[in-house]
This record gives sequence, structure tokens and C-alpha cells, in this order.
Amino acid sequence: MRPATATAAAVTTVIGVGAAAVAAGRYASDAALGVPSGRPLPGDPKLTVHATGPGRITLTRSLASLRPGTYGIEAAGLHAVVGPVLDRVPHTADTVVRRLERVELGTLSTGARVRFTPQLHCGTPETALGLAHEDVEIPGELGTLPAWLVPGAHSTWVIALHGLGATREHALNLVPFLQRRQVPVLVPAYRGDEGAPAAPDGLAHLGDSEWRDVDAAIRYAVRRGAGQVVLHGWGAGAAMALHAAAGSGVRDRIRGLVLDSPVLDWEATLRNLAAARGVPGPLVPLAVRAAQGRTGLHGDRLAEAADPAGLRVPTLVFHGPDDTIAPWARSQELAALRPDLVTLTTVGNAPHAAMWNADPLRYEEALRRFLTPLV
Repeated sequence: MRPATATAAAVTTVIGVGAAAVAAGRYASDAALGVPSGRPLPGDPKLTVHATGPGRITLTRSLASLRPGTYGIEAAGLHAVVGPVLDRVPHTADTVVRRLERVELGTLSTGARVRFTPQLHCGTPETALGLAHEDVEIPGELGTLPAWLVPGAHSTWVIALHGLGATREHALNLVPFLQRRQVPVLVPAYRGDEGAPAAPDGLAHLGDSEWRDVDAAIRYAVRRGAGQVVLHGWGAGAAMALHAAAGSGVRDRIRGLVLDSPVLDWEATLRNLAAARGVPGPLVPLAVRAAQGRTGLHGDRLAEAADPAGLRVPTLVFHGPDDTIAPWARSQELAALRPDLVTLTTVGNAPHAAMWNADPLRYEEALRRFLTPLV
């Protein structure tokens, strides 16, 4: 082969390999971050419904179906709520029986394939919980953001921020607790959610850009009479809360932070998401680089927002070792470095963003103690 021909062939090969790497990176980053709002996060397997009866349901035995606490189970056109495991009810070795609390949507039939979810409710505060609320519109950077406003007597509001794989219905788990204490709750949608403006690149940014919608929600709350706000975020919603506390022009109105399963290391979370969604191991590093190039994500911005030295307000963290999406070691570090401001409530046997589900009473008692001096 002549030198010129060999050089051309080598260049073509390099270009081909480079193009393949770019394509693979886009595929991998899409798998991790190009997820429609409300699509369940990866991790738990689908389970078969083996039988149902008055107040009980029999499911495939697995680590997920054996978890303590209260969870939603869902499939296409189906949503139900299950409670604790019923150990004394007869069952086979490969099944588990749980208390069936209610069926909120569809028909629960034998043979259905379901997945656990931390979301218990479908609908609005009024249709799901019987609580009066106002449908409001928040002017955001990209357009109007729909939100629910549940009124209360206090001047300190809670702004509830769902995370990846969820919708604002996730916050309905806690709305009754807050309403009983007369704390106003604002539950906004943000870019990428149904009814809200789409993200310009179609990808989630793990709070790196979505926090500006949180800033808009804070400003809206202040215009509506809130004296101060507490930001309560799950997963990427917790990262949004940290970004807002660090960079919002109205951050002086933030009285406290509640971080549930917080994303404190976007690269680790992105790797975990990509791997859990079936991205082959060799492509996971490409997913990180591609996501950074496509979204502008930079670990230093989140690191700065989550810097323990930069915290200015009381912060309550709910997290545990069974979170396979957002490493809980970072929450431990945050609490260890700022014991004056950060309280860590460790929750076992709970997947990402499901710390309340594992033990609702313990969660709400910790939250009550935290909120009482702030509202």
C-alpha cells in the first residue's frame, strides 16, 4: 500500500472509530438522562401478582417485595398501594404476601406484572387526598410552570421538588403531614415535566439547570406572601435545592433544606443510572463524557453547591446505604463536616427517593422536629 493510501486508510479508520464512540456516547447518555418524567428508575425487577384477596396481595418473592414499609405498585393503566409484609399468612416459598391498602387506578388481576414505586398517589391534592388546592402558574425561564398550592396558616412555605423517575405526585406522600401542621405547600413542575416546557436538549441535567425553575418557584412564593421557604427535594430535586441555596438571587428567603436521597455527585449518579439501564460497562465512561458535552454538566458546580463550608441554613438529610443511584457516602461526609447545620437520618432497606416509604412515622417525626423551629 502506498504511503498516501495507507495514511488515508488510517485517518478513515480513526474517523470511523471516533464517530462510533460519539454515537455510543449519545446512546449511553440518552439511556441515562433522556428519560420521560414519571418513567420508573431502574433497579427493581418487575414482579408477578400471584393472587389477590380482601386486604392482601401475593407477589413474587424478592428483595423489593420484602422491603418494610408502604409503597405504590404500578403497571400500564394500574396503580395500587401495598403495606407491610404479612408474615403469618400462608404462602409458598417463592412468594410474599403484603397488605393491599387500595387500588387507585385500573384493575389488579392475577398475572399482572408490576413494579414498586415510592409514589403512593395518582391525581391532584384534591382528587387524591381530598385537600383543597389552587392550580397556579409560575413564570419560568423557559415558560409557564404548572404547580399546586395547598394553603396553610404559616408564613414559611415548603416547596416540594420531585426527582428523576417521578412526577410532582410524589410530593403528595407528605402533603397530608404538612397540611395538618398548616404549612403551605407549593408543588411545582419543572422543565421536562408533563405540562411544563421541555428541556432544550431533551435531557435531564440532575439539577444543574432545573434549579432555575426552583428559583422561579421561590420568587412566586414570595410574591404570594411567603416570608421564607423550606426546600424539600428528592434525588435530583435535592440537588436543585442545593443549587438554589447557593445561587438564587432570593436565597436569603430559604430558611432550611430537606434533602432526601440527594444527588451530591453527578458523575457517580450518571454512571449508576447508565449501568442500571443496561448500558454496557465499556460505554459507561462514554456516557459521562457525552452527557457533559451535551448538557454542559460540570461536577464542580454541584460540588460548589454541596460544599459543606458553603451551607448557610439548617439541613435535614434522609439517606441510606441501599440507594444504588445516589451514593449515600456523600451524605455521610456532608453531615460529618457540618454537624452544626446538618442532621442525617439514616434509613435502611430503602431504594433511591423512598426513605419515607420505609418508615413513614419515623420520617415524619424527624421532619416535625426539624420544621417546628423553622415555621
